[in-house]
Amino acid sequence: MTAAPATVERVPAPHLGSETATWPVNAWYVAATPDEVADKPLGRQICGQRMVFFRRGDGVVSALEDFCPHRGAPLSLGFVRGDTLVCGYHGLALACSGRADNMPGQRVGNFPAIRAFPVIERYGFVWVWPGDPERADPAHLHHLPWAESDDWAYGGGMYHIACDYRLMVDNLMDLTHETYVHASSIGQKEIDEAPVRTRVEGEEIVTSRTMEGVSAPPFWRMALRGAGLPEDAIVDRWQVCRFTLPSHVMIEVGVALTGNGGQDAPRERKAASIVVDFITPESETSHWYFWGMARQFAVENAALTATIREGQGKIFSEDLEMLEKQQRNLLDHPGRRLLKLNIDAGGARSRLLIDRVIAGERARDAGSPGEPIARGKG
Repeated sequence: MTAAPATVERVPAPHLGSETATWPVNAWYVAATPDEVADKPLGRQICGQRMVFFRRGDGVVSALEDFCPHRGAPLSLGFVRGDTLVCGYHGLALACSGRADNMPGQRVGNFPAIRAFPVIERYGFVWVWPGDPERADPAHLHHLPWAESDDWAYGGGMYHIACDYRLMVDNLMDLTHETYVHASSIGQKEIDEAPVRTRVEGEEIVTSRTMEGVSAPPFWRMALRGAGLPEDAIVDRWQVCRFTLPSHVMIEVGVALTGNGGQDAPRERKAASIVVDFITPESETSHWYFWGMARQFAVENAALTATIREGQGKIFSEDLEMLEKQQRNLLDHPGRRLLKLNIDAGGARSRLLIDRVIAGERARDAGSPGEPIARGKG
């Protein structure tokens, strides 16, 4: 049978709302964990754009817009065949470039290509660049030295949270809420009493506080046990929150036996970790939250990794409930003015940094020069 030539029905491209979006697009975002992109396609909305992730025959992850150019079906409902993604509706196969490759009984070479997104799999995450692919430089990927070293152990997870991603940034850059939201795990009254310092270090917004000569709360008592230290010891505790573009927060946390230098104490006298927070916008009122903890004590103890991960998961589930209900309140009362306190400085400065980058991207789209978000060598 002779294949019939395909004709192209023009369908308007989806409007991405770039002129009103509240997130930068020329940046690397965590899109998934490697196990999420296995033998089946994964559909996920990132920065307002529906994408599909799949592994080619050589195991490399590719990403396309989740839109079949034939009839607009979601490609995430299809399957992978060799190096192509096959639409589950009528069998159109697309290459990782977004061009139509083949279709039973049809000639599809004149089909317009759909959008392909730059992807990197590194540091235990799948990263995607939702903006201009010509600007997607791997050197701009956020560098994670702990992910490349055997001196660290890591465990984490992911939550889908129905709130503006910037509310999560606010939450993580001001840990005062721990006293109240996380009273049974990491909260303690000394957090309220310790002054907060906010500063700018290069491309980072940093907030920090220290608590000297305190009793460790339940989560950190468990960590002290895991580090081979007395759980009832008096400790010096620290929290250093670092925001980096586009929406990452790394929090240096820990407790050290008091009088040993706090954060600078020898490794054998402390339990120190980095709370890892990758916040990826989905829509104006939802995001993907990839969380975890990288630690430098008892790194070979897989049971401790699992225990910490479980404890962290419960802590972050408490944040989830608070943030989603906060978002509902804000949507119900759009005209209400919110109070600003000195503890809000870290979140406020982070938002200013985000706004500056968005303004630069819009200026570039309008014809002015602009630069992508620069990060350390990845």
